[in-house]
Amino acid sequence: MQLINEEAKTYQFLNDMYEDGYFPNYLVDKGKSILIHLCYKIEDVQPSSLEDLYELTNQSTNEFNELQVEFEENESEIETLARDCIAVDFEKIAKIYGFDADIEALTATRDW
Repeated sequence: MQLINEEAKTYQFLNDMYEDGYFPNYLVDKGKSILIHLCYKIEDVQPSSLEDLYELTNQSTNEFNELQVEFEENESEIETLARDCIAVDFEKIAKIYGFDADIEALTATRDW
């Protein structure tokens, strides 16, 4: 199964994290999978409002909350660079799918 949206298909998710050796690539891969899965959910559900979109993004944010433990176990963490990178990618996904969303609301459930 492939994403329908061409921009989502070619977007380089979490690029800044991949470029920084502080973040283990296999964990960044897991984060990238969370974001790609979010794109699939948006394409499947086709949220009609920001509230519907925020519900989907907050589910994905909760997955990043769980992933934070694995980063810590590998002497890393979702810190400033990672937080910004992840939040910007959430915002980019919203824009790709036609939403003008609040970046804070997209990741409102984060604990990182």
